[in-house]
Amino acid sequence: MRFLTDRKRVEGLGSAKQGTGHFWEQRLSAIALLFLVPLFVLPFAYNLGDGYEEVRAAYAHPVNAVIAIAFFVTVSLHFFQGVQVVIEDYVHGRLGMILIIAMRLLSTLFALIGAYAVIRISLGA
Repeated sequence: MRFLTDRKRVEGLGSAKQGTGHFWEQRLSAIALLFLVPLFVLPFAYNLGDGYEEVRAAYAHPVNAVIAIAFFVTVSLHFFQGVQVVIEDYVHGRLGMILIIAMRLLSTLFALIGAYAVIRISLGA
């Protein structure tokens, strides 16, 4: 790090120039999840064990549907960011790149399936 200027050290911009942005994205997604988890769990737990019609009526309300979709997207983003850091730290070479791509696809698939399920239930299809 002795070749970095004082400004680069303060900004935290290393060789990839993405560390600070990744750090803040992960912290912001964690803060968003502090609010989204209770807002998602409350209607989910309230309707646990009810029939399809009761659950559909609960998620037909736009607020519940939007919160559920935001929850799935934010959880998948936060999951990927955390797993990416672990893979970058402990797995090197081509296998690390393959695992990062696989985790990105898996987290995107999770977000899409969750959003699709909520939209499908809320619209009553």
